[in-house]
Amino acid sequence: MNILRERLAQTFVELCEIDSPSWREKKLSICLQKLYRGEFADAQLAEDSSALATGSDCNNLVVHFPGSAALEPLFFSCHLDTVAPSIGVRVRRDGTRFYSAGDTVLGGDDKAGIAIVIEAMRYIKENSLAHAPVDFVYTTCEEVGLLGAKSLDRSLLRAKMGYALDSTGIDLAVIGAPASSHLTIDITGAAAHAGLHPERGVSAIQLAAQAIAGLTLGRLDHQSTANIGIVQGGKATNIIPENIHIEGEVRSHDPHLLQEHVQTVRRSFEEVVAKWAPAPGAELPDDFRPILDFGVSEEYPLMKLSPQDPVVRRVGAAAEQLGREINFIVAGGGSDANIFNGLGLPTAILGIGMDHVHSTDESIDLNDMVRTCELVISLLTS
Repeated sequence: MNILRERLAQTFVELCEIDSPSWREKKLSICLQKLYRGEFADAQLAEDSSALATGSDCNNLVVHFPGSAALEPLFFSCHLDTVAPSIGVRVRRDGTRFYSAGDTVLGGDDKAGIAIVIEAMRYIKENSLAHAPVDFVYTTCEEVGLLGAKSLDRSLLRAKMGYALDSTGIDLAVIGAPASSHLTIDITGAAAHAGLHPERGVSAIQLAAQAIAGLTLGRLDHQSTANIGIVQGGKATNIIPENIHIEGEVRSHDPHLLQEHVQTVRRSFEEVVAKWAPAPGAELPDDFRPILDFGVSEEYPLMKLSPQDPVVRRVGAAAEQLGREINFIVAGGGSDANIFNGLGLPTAILGIGMDHVHSTDESIDLNDMVRTCELVISLLTS
């Protein structure tokens, strides 16, 4: 395929230099709408009402092309938002590799995916290729909890299976990712002056520290991880902290292990609070007890595809048409693909070559973007 490499590069740079942090993706959405309406007469654009739920300044955007080949419809998903720091991105190019020119991320996560699918459709149009019906799904607020995907109006999709262009690596497809439970933990003790009347106080921070110290964090087994990521409490060094707020997560590729590990975390906090007893000389009401509020919510569901699933076989066949092999892997992170799979829309994640994502060292190579673009074209035309 004769992909117009420099046009792809130019599109990528232009997208990266449009500010689109989470909750402020409107400029990028407007840019894409103008591009599709200006270049593609058969593009059908639709927005849902997801901003009401996500708090973004725009909705999810779906661009549909009817297609001209008797192939199963597909969708390709990319997210519009970028992680901080992402205001004022300027792109630096060194040969075929792109970097940020300043103290920001590059934004290849996920603007490389967006540039790739745009160039794929340009190539298909300019070469008059018959292609499958396709939906391009552009979600908001992916980086802050997959909020756009969670609020997507799936009735806008014609396709029932697809691919998320949102992974490091190249010539690979992620077909498995863990489920994640979000933990919200609040402990209430008793405030008191730390120097004058420490006997009247119960430190919520100390109770939390005891509970956390009793946990195993990090990798729990070959399928599960746990982390405490947010700890907020205290007002001043001379006040015994009455409250502490903690947030964490447990992930697992096994739903039963997920529940077991969540309960282990819960028990650690419950046991510390239950075993609390006033210190000698404490000046507390007789009925005083510290209070624990332990909340669990699903962050995203399990993603688990098999080699026999049509969405997996199709990408393998598309790669074979190009004389390549796809490496099918299981990953440890969550993405919009978890949400789509949970909605009954089988979705694999394609590697697009981005490197050092979520850091100011982020980069991507044009050769990898071209290679992924060729795979997208093959998926749509064969």
